[in-house]
Amino acid sequence: MVFSSAIFLFIFFPIVFIGNLLIRPLWAKNIFLMIASLIFYAFGEPVYVFLMILSSLGNYAFGRWLAYVEKKAARKAILTTAVICNIAVLGVFKYAGFAVENVNHLFGTALPVPAIALPVGISFFTFQAMSYVIDVYRDRGTCQKSFINVLLYISFFPQLIAGPIVRWNEIDRQITERKLDADQITDGICRFVKGLFKKLVFANGFGKVADQVFALDIGNYSMAVAWLGAVCYALQIFYDFSGYSDMAIGMASMFGFHFQENFDHPYSADSIHGFWRRWHISLSSWFKEYVYIPLGGNRIGKFRTELNKLIVFFLTGIWHGANWTFVIWGMIHGIMNVLEDTILPIRKCKWKWVGNIYTWIIAIVAFVMFRADTAAYGWHMIQAMFSNFSWDITSKSFLLEKLDGYTTALLAGGILFSYPVTAKTAVWREKFREAHPEAWENLRYAGVILLFVLCLCNLASAAYNPFIYFRF
Repeated sequence: MVFSSAIFLFIFFPIVFIGNLLIRPLWAKNIFLMIASLIFYAFGEPVYVFLMILSSLGNYAFGRWLAYVEKKAARKAILTTAVICNIAVLGVFKYAGFAVENVNHLFGTALPVPAIALPVGISFFTFQAMSYVIDVYRDRGTCQKSFINVLLYISFFPQLIAGPIVRWNEIDRQITERKLDADQITDGICRFVKGLFKKLVFANGFGKVADQVFALDIGNYSMAVAWLGAVCYALQIFYDFSGYSDMAIGMASMFGFHFQENFDHPYSADSIHGFWRRWHISLSSWFKEYVYIPLGGNRIGKFRTELNKLIVFFLTGIWHGANWTFVIWGMIHGIMNVLEDTILPIRKCKWKWVGNIYTWIIAIVAFVMFRADTAAYGWHMIQAMFSNFSWDITSKSFLLEKLDGYTTALLAGGILFSYPVTAKTAVWREKFREAHPEAWENLRYAGVILLFVLCLCNLASAAYNPFIYFRF
């Protein structure tokens, strides 16, 4: 568990933000932010903060080693060792129990299953640590002499426990040369509040319905109930994760950092290929940069290209967690990408709305497996979505109870704003801003304050509901 929302919003973050403004030298800011980040992580993971520090120290040492070694073979050996060490850390803490369970199941053994608590955000900070070493291997000039700066990069609290994943080659200059101005702070506050609203209003609202549906013996309910739960979860995970990404990007901006966008209205895509150019962009770009391209990308023939994609999506699935449900989720997307490249003409369809409906269906079905505790339950849920056409009194009562006015409005708004509807007014907004700059700023601030007040009202009445990606 990390800071509660109230402690973070009203104590921790204001202190860190004001402290960063008061401190002038950049090197001192970096030390201050590094200490604050360690405190943030240690609040919920007092033991595993040492694991993160050791991981950072080990990767820092590998980076320094790579910077001084000249021979190509030796450099490859150092990089391979560093990658193996990082994967071993993930293997022990995230996959050891999963591996033993599968060995016991396959071979009928009774090996004791290790009960190792999963450090929050280990997948995120381990991938960032690997990014540092790989980027130094590619360009030794990017090696950082200061361990403080490397530790800040790996532990920086806005994106430490749920991303976006920041590659070293995107941020190394910002750690040593960034500047902060009023516009960055203002934009950051607006972005943070937008993300907070997504989480507290949309994601939590959809999550209540999704949790209730996924707790049912779904075989006893109609397809309408199954689809309600599936759609609510697909919207929940989008608003939950994109909301956290907005908050992280906003907080980073308030400290002078610029992070890449992590979501670009993925449900507006007209293919699964397009979906992945818009969903969790930092993860897909990480795998493209450090796995897909090194495997050969699309340079060594059609068969290898598609095989490389399947490998990447398998790894994307297993990265999310030690459960076959995540592997199946990843492979659904991988197989659909391969089919779109080969025999499925959806990307050539002139009716984009057809491709968009297809994308929604595939994404929703895949997220059912992602959400399910077991592959068996996920399969039963999918079966109910496509086979149980009954309209029994139990299902009807459940739907009437859950689809009240608020939930119905939330669903309509959630689906609407999953498309880039605000972009349609961009030209009008820009003209208004140029013609009436003061009025525009006043309206902008009023809107942000209104959203924040709504967030506080929701926060006061809601139970603790962590972000979905905290467990990855």
